[in-house]
Amino acid sequence: MHTPTRRRVLTLTASGVAAGLAGCAGGSDTPSPYDGWLDGANNFEAVVDRTGTATTTIEVGAPSPYAFNPAAVQVSPDTTVTWEWTGRGSSHNVVDNDGAFESDYYLEAGSTFEYTVTEPGVYKYYCTPHQTQGMLGVIEVVES
Repeated sequence: MHTPTRRRVLTLTASGVAAGLAGCAGGSDTPSPYDGWLDGANNFEAVVDRTGTATTTIEVGAPSPYAFNPAAVQVSPDTTVTWEWTGRGSSHNVVDNDGAFESDYYLEAGSTFEYTVTEPGVYKYYCTPHQTQGMLGVIEVVES
């Protein structure tokens, strides 16, 4: 029986780790939601279903100072979306990527901005000064 040397054990271990990680390095064949808009977005883990409600609230500056909570939400047509500032971070705004809405800048906790979505579709939005830091969000309007 052959006793492995320390170098051989380390080489085999490193090879196994590299092989295990090889599948993690490449891209996925599954497209990310919303044409990759939320790639790198803070606080995006899943789309939150809030269909069937007349109103929904999205926190601005939560759970971190440069995030929306939730980052992605599904709602029904004619839902009023209210963004409520937490007071975390610096001054934030909410701007639709296609120009449908744009809030003023707010810093104070409890400040709000509302927009009622009427037609099915996807609204991609961001905070102007923190867009490149991952402060991105999506409202997806779907028929119930």
